[in-house]
Amino acid sequence: MLKKIKLKFKSFFSEGHSRTLLAKKNVAISFLIKGGSILIGLILVPLTINYISPTQYGIWLTLSSIISWFSFFDIGLGNGLKNKLSETSALGQNEKGQVYVSTTYAILILISFFVFLLFLCINPFLNWKDILNTSNYEGESLNLVALTIVSFFCISFVIQLINTILAANHKPAKSSLISLIGSLFSLILIFILTKYTDASLIKLVLVLAGVPLIVQVISSVWLFRTSLISIAPKFKLIDFKYAKELLSVGSVFFIIQIGALVLFQTDNIVITQLFGPKEVTIFNIAYKLFSVVIMVFTIIITPFWSAFSDAYTKKDMDWIKGVITKMQKYWLLLIVLTICLLLISPLVFQLWLGDSVKIPFTLSVAMTIYVIAYTWQTIHVFLLNGIGKVRLQLYLVVISAVVNIPLAIFLGKKIGLAGITFSNAILFIIMGIIFSIQCKKILNNSASGIWLK
Repeated sequence: MLKKIKLKFKSFFSEGHSRTLLAKKNVAISFLIKGGSILIGLILVPLTINYISPTQYGIWLTLSSIISWFSFFDIGLGNGLKNKLSETSALGQNEKGQVYVSTTYAILILISFFVFLLFLCINPFLNWKDILNTSNYEGESLNLVALTIVSFFCISFVIQLINTILAANHKPAKSSLISLIGSLFSLILIFILTKYTDASLIKLVLVLAGVPLIVQVISSVWLFRTSLISIAPKFKLIDFKYAKELLSVGSVFFIIQIGALVLFQTDNIVITQLFGPKEVTIFNIAYKLFSVVIMVFTIIITPFWSAFSDAYTKKDMDWIKGVITKMQKYWLLLIVLTICLLLISPLVFQLWLGDSVKIPFTLSVAMTIYVIAYTWQTIHVFLLNGIGKVRLQLYLVVISAVVNIPLAIFLGKKIGLAGITFSNAILFIIMGIIFSIQCKKILNNSASGIWLK
């Protein structure tokens, strides 16, 4: 029996299309690495809340989500680069890929510098207590906290491009490893802070935002001197005429990212304004638990974005159909796992957090529906992104972004905290249905008009 299992395990990683085998290996390694990252993330939540108050933790979550909006100033260059690198890799054009990488880094540095100077000018005039609905907060200057987060972000804005490059080169597991190392060092330092220092929001920011960034900088330098040396950025290869090519697809991704910003990053703001920053902590803790399922599915699907690009470039439609069918089967399994997680969630929260924070069961139900809807649409979005058929997605995301905030406010007032999640879930259900129809039409060569753009 053991021998039979061993043979099946061996054949799983040695038989099949080379593109599939590469994806399988990345998925397997990512599972091992992400398992550690998930564990660290779960440990960090109670450790951090015990170091600072739930209200301060809510401030950190809300501030970081607001400032992460600036990440969309990359005007879609990251995703544009991912698709272009996948194409150049499939065609063996490494020199052209190196030009794309060099040019993208140069543009992002310019944008990052502009964003930092802009924030430096306007930050003194921002009343963060009013923005975050924390008039009674007596801790460190929120303007200083915000400036610190923005400073780290502006550096990360450029450095994080290494994750896109690794994904485009079918090496997402390395990106996960970098993230794991950063999270591990953050955990160690937060533990030290809880033992030897008083509660400090600014120290928390320095650790949670600064440490992973340092790890990413070191990793980028090392990778570009070793396995990625053939596409390492060089000053002399910067050529801004290629920006148009990067933006031809990237500009559409940019608008989609803006819509996604509203869908993903405004929840904390709405919650803060409706219920206060403490409820942001409750919301994000519930999301942290149920997002484990999303992380698992993301590990499985991530290597296939670039693989879809490669297959579509080579007109290998049969392979794409086979992968989509398998992903839909995995999705059915994830539904069962998510429902099981819902049933045991009260016990998990009690063991995980004790009595420090109480999570409403209705919020857990809403998260379950959200996870199921989100993972279904993700299958089809990754295919559409990989092959560059994103015009319909553009329209739907923009419409959803317009609808999301008023719908979230309405449901929040009617249902409570769970209403915020139900708002997102409803929109993802609608988009998931439409995207699955589009993918089916494309794979059956029956797509035309907006379905093929």
